[in-house]
Amino acid sequence: MSLIDIDYTKNILTVKDVCIDNSTFNCVSLQNLTFNDVNLNGTRITNANMSNIEIEGASLGGAYIHNIGMPPEDHPAYDPDAKHPPVRFEDCDFEASTITNCNLAHVAINDCNLKGMTINGIPVETLLEKFTQSKTQ
Repeated sequence: MSLIDIDYTKNILTVKDVCIDNSTFNCVSLQNLTFNDVNLNGTRITNANMSNIEIEGASLGGAYIHNIGMPPEDHPAYDPDAKHPPVRFEDCDFEASTITNCNLAHVAINDCNLKGMTINGIPVETLLEKFTQSKTQ
């Protein structure tokens, strides 16, 4: 495999049927890219602005997504007036996944299979059942 260095330039690349495993991208603008039929297994993305990204038809098994949201107060890009746009998940399989220490304020969960789901160890089905019972009394 040969090494290709591309430094300090603006180019549009069309890349097809190539292997660029173990490549590194640092301080790169990658806006409006399209990836189709790609293997990103083991890819690590850090300190990235991924606003308005769309991921569709992807396998995320084993994914570890953390520290997502607006930059914290001690970060150079912190803006106290910035508002985080909402994130949408549709038609996803999160079976046996864990959500820990996340801000879920105003989150809406609609038409989802909640079997076995717990919130702080309490089965959601039990919570909904008790809520429904209290509404009928």
